[in-house]
Order: sequence, then structure tokens, then C-alpha cells
Amino acid sequence: MKCRLEKHYPVLYQGKNGRVAHEMILDCRAFKQTAGIEVADIAKRLMDYGFHAPTVAFPVAGTLMVEPTESESREEMDRFCDAMIAIREEIKAIEEGAADRNNNVLLNSPHTATELTADEWHHPYSRREAAYPLTWVSENKFWPAVKRIDAAYGDRNLVCSCPDISTYETAEALS
Repeated sequence: MKCRLEKHYPVLYQGKNGRVAHEMILDCRAFKQTAGIEVADIAKRLMDYGFHAPTVAFPVAGTLMVEPTESESREEMDRFCDAMIAIREEIKAIEEGAADRNNNVLLNSPHTATELTADEWHHPYSRREAAYPLTWVSENKFWPAVKRIDAAYGDRNLVCSCPDISTYETAEALS
């Protein structure tokens, strides 16, 4: 994975022989300046490709920590690399002016089924590009249920959807 991805993303913390251990850290910090893309944008776009994002901003802010496990097949790791390379190409399109810096597949991701099937579409890229960025995605599409939520706000302001505690107290008294 490192050999494939290092051609597209700088890899931090390599050993003296250029190797990484069971994890590697992809440096995405430069994209903020070159394309207005943050590491969270890459993480959200990975959902459109059918992947849960790797660890974001740990141990270094602005990076992705990729940590494949023994349960991942070679095919799945190859698909992940294909997705990351395709995302790098999407970033390159922004850097080169071929994609809009403020209205692009990365900043608008993830793309939900509700958004993609709506009557109106206000993006300069196609619905197909949003939903099926690589051909294999259509074979087993994962549909994110919601768009973005302010992660920092959500981390600090948890909302419990559970019944009020008095409901449990009443149920306990009745039993």
C-alpha cells in the first residue's frame, strides 16, 4: 500500500530503509493551501467510495493514519488504494482549475441517496461522478444516510435520543 500511495501522498515517519510498520501516515496538509481541501474532506469523500475513513488528524493534524488489518483482503486494500489515488486526482483537478474550488465532489461529500435523486442538482459535476466515482463502486454501493455534521460541534454537544431518565425510573417502580 505504501508503495502505491507514496506516489500520490507524502508518507510520514518512515524507517531508515523507507519502510513503515503496520500503519502509515499520509500527509494531506498541503492540500489546504493548494486546493482548499482538508483531511476531513478526504475522509468524507471516502464514504462515496464505500469506505469508512481511517483515523484523521492523529497523531499529526491534517493527516490520515492508514492501518489495514489482517481481516482485509488484498483486493480490498487494492480498492482502498484505487480510491485514494482517484481522490488525489480529484484534488489535482481543483489545483489545476479543472474543478471548482468551492463546489466540488470533495467539499460536498458524502453524497446521499436523497441528494442524488432530488429533482434539482446544483453542482458542476455529474451525479454519476458523485455517486459512482470508480466503476466497482456501483457493484456494492454504500449509501451514507446523512451529509456532514460539524464534527467539532458534535464532539462537544452530544445529543441523547434516549427517553428521559424518568421513563426508566417509572418502569423500574412498576416492576
